[in-house]
Amino acid sequence: MDQTTLGIGTRLQHTQHGPGVIVGVRYASYMISFINVGLKEINKTDTALDEIIPENVTPELETVSEVEASLLRILRMWSDVNEVVPLGDRWKGGVMLLQPADKTQKPKEVPVDVFFHKIVMLRDRLRVMEQQINAHKLLSDEDKVNLQQYITRIYGTLTTFNVLFKNKEQWFVGEKGSGD
Repeated sequence: MDQTTLGIGTRLQHTQHGPGVIVGVRYASYMISFINVGLKEINKTDTALDEIIPENVTPELETVSEVEASLLRILRMWSDVNEVVPLGDRWKGGVMLLQPADKTQKPKEVPVDVFFHKIVMLRDRLRVMEQQINAHKLLSDEDKVNLQQYITRIYGTLTTFNVLFKNKEQWFVGEKGSGD
């Protein structure tokens, strides 16, 4: 094995540190995250290092955008960090007017960007709730599926607001559009 040309994501076995994955490449060394000992810098020519070749693996090419999307899903799942979701250009600076049927009452104006921010917060909190349900240790699989169906229906109800989003990949998707 030519140990000097391995890339990020390569799985390795080290006789002293055990299994690990390359997370960084330097000129003469690799930054390897080992399962048992954490992050270590190892010389590329270290003879205690062997590449682990997984069996029956087909090569998959991931683009930068796919990796970015995967990282965003992981961040949403495990943190309270929210992505910046842009409002559609035509709605910027706009106002939503809620007009009562009774003309003697005053209408309510709500800036579209304020309303949009609340919709995005609702979506993010639904995602967190979804992850909490899926990770819950006391719920049965049947209970998780039943609760998940309610969340999917909520997403479906919220598809009306997709018109506000600038990017289609940030839309709400209900049962019909999930296709997974």
